[in-house]
Amino acid sequence: MTDCNKDCAASECAMELYERLTAQGDRVRTLKTDKAAKNEIDEAVKLLLQLKETYKKVTGQDYKSGSPPSEVTSTSGNGPTATTEDDDVVDPWTVATSNAKGIDYDKLIVRFGSSKIDQELIDRIERVTGQRPHHFLRRGIFFSHRDMHQILDAYENKKSFYLYTGRGPSSESMHVGHLIPFIFTKWLQEVFDVPLVIQLTDDEKYLWKDLKIEECYRFAIENCKDIIACGFDVNKTFIFSDLEYMGESPGFYKNVVKIQKHVTFNQVKGIFGFTDSDCIGKISFPAIQAAPSFSSSFPQIFNGRKDIQSLIPCAIDQDPYFRMTRDVAPRIGHSKPALFHSTFFPALQGAQTKMSASDPNSSIFLTDTAKQIKNKINKHAFSGGKDTIEEHRKFGGNTDVDVSFMYLTFFLEDDEKLEQIRKDYSSGALLTGELKKYLIDILQPLIAAHQERRKQVTDDVIKQFMTPRKLAFDF
Repeated sequence: MTDCNKDCAASECAMELYERLTAQGDRVRTLKTDKAAKNEIDEAVKLLLQLKETYKKVTGQDYKSGSPPSEVTSTSGNGPTATTEDDDVVDPWTVATSNAKGIDYDKLIVRFGSSKIDQELIDRIERVTGQRPHHFLRRGIFFSHRDMHQILDAYENKKSFYLYTGRGPSSESMHVGHLIPFIFTKWLQEVFDVPLVIQLTDDEKYLWKDLKIEECYRFAIENCKDIIACGFDVNKTFIFSDLEYMGESPGFYKNVVKIQKHVTFNQVKGIFGFTDSDCIGKISFPAIQAAPSFSSSFPQIFNGRKDIQSLIPCAIDQDPYFRMTRDVAPRIGHSKPALFHSTFFPALQGAQTKMSASDPNSSIFLTDTAKQIKNKINKHAFSGGKDTIEEHRKFGGNTDVDVSFMYLTFFLEDDEKLEQIRKDYSSGALLTGELKKYLIDILQPLIAAHQERRKQVTDDVIKQFMTPRKLAFDF
């Protein structure tokens, strides 16, 4: 669903709420017809009642099925689709905020109904794996989850799971922000020693972008090279293009069709904000992104088993796909996928600005030279420093909005060094130019090393990763 932002008319927001209510009502009826578990029905009914309450606050009217909202008489900002200027817009296609600090993730957890990654969970991951938690966990970069305790329970009882993540290939070059889920996924695979599947949604990009289908597949292969260059183990990892794999795997397509049968048009409209003018490919696509969540989509890896649970590390804007998936899973005989949600990687111009492949100055790309990296950071990285050196020395800088410091939280692994930089910059002892140099010195060798690894990815290596096959696990 596309959330309302500050420019959204109240009537438009009311209509979105109306469509969500209609979809939720359909869901409750379907659950009852399918004789779903009582707690699942109760949860769906509870959400339906909450939506009705929010609808009345926003519109001043009671919800009536078949009667779209008339003129809105109230626009209270208490509901999930409130229209105050502080609202963050987060859906699979749009991420926007007016706050220089970025998205309010605590509010997003409440709105999406996920669970915060707290210290107790981080400590448990350390106990179970025997490894120090990744700095993405320690620093709250991955901040939210669904059913991670269930994954750990199963793992402690010697029950396996698998990892699933993906990439939407909309251009030849990826930027440093695209590396975040793959860096974390690689760590998870190494500490838990489990299979990994990576979906390249080239079909999605064809449906949403003004691109030829051949271009989308070519972008998928180019992005595949960058993913492989992250260092994944070919014996434990399967990377696939939707355009290619769908025609090769009856198991995958059967799951797509099962999901499509159990999700109504009203439900996808309510979740994703589709309209009557959207092509039917968009409306059916969510089932394709959902299908890798189920182990029977990969019979060559899991020997046809349906009971292997998936864990999906992704940015939280992808969560609507998997809320839908978790709703469908028990009705088609599968486990609900568990999830790890990451924060968003900020654009160079600030956390409230969206990175764009069409704007080369909005991010650091994996194809950038050392000189380009230096120039982009020095010229375009939003500063939390003061206007003059004198003011900065006296009052210090603001690390909450400084993009160079934000980037360091992602890529500087040394916690003590990062904390010292934060203190020095906040006190004024460290100037903006010096902070930017720290970042340049981190990113230049990191990207140069990535580029060298990418050069080693031949067509034969790509074929090895993308050939459906048994991995180094017995199921």
